[in-house]
Amino acid sequence: MLLQNPDKQEPNISKSAWISETAIVLGNVTIGDNVYVAHNAVIRADEPGSSIVIGDNCNIQDGVILHGLSGSEVVIKDNTSLAHGCIVHGPCTLGSGCFIGFGAVVFDCNVGDDVVILHNATVRGVEIPSCRVINDGQVIVNQEAVEGLDDICSDLEKFKASVINANLDLIKGYTDLACKK
Repeated sequence: MLLQNPDKQEPNISKSAWISETAIVLGNVTIGDNVYVAHNAVIRADEPGSSIVIGDNCNIQDGVILHGLSGSEVVIKDNTSLAHGCIVHGPCTLGSGCFIGFGAVVFDCNVGDDVVILHNATVRGVEIPSCRVINDGQVIVNQEAVEGLDDICSDLEKFKASVINANLDLIKGYTDLACKK
């Protein structure tokens, strides 16, 4: 469902994106090429002055919530995966090639490229440098905690790439299916 916000701003969605019929995309939202938005995802830029920009080849999985506070921006850069049920709340920037795990909460952050935030982690009010890992359930709410984060390993790099590829395949599959109807 694509909706205007109270300021009459409508989503701007690439023709190559695939948006589930049960997803809600509301207001000042820009969605790039080859983006997969799964069932029951909510992408809301309805508060005054808020915006959400999702780069190319991203996937927004089932039940993900993206929302921007008044006057804030959420930026999701290219090749980033937002896994089932995570929340990304603006102001927030996620770099290219990130993975945000199941149930994770990310708010008021700048996250570098190739960062993995694993399942049920909470990240708030910090800057995360590129190529770091936040482990399952870890809580990072002050900059001092960022100093002890591990570097990303090759297994997680491979995992991130497999998630992107799986969701690009879903776009193709759903698009092909729609063409056959």
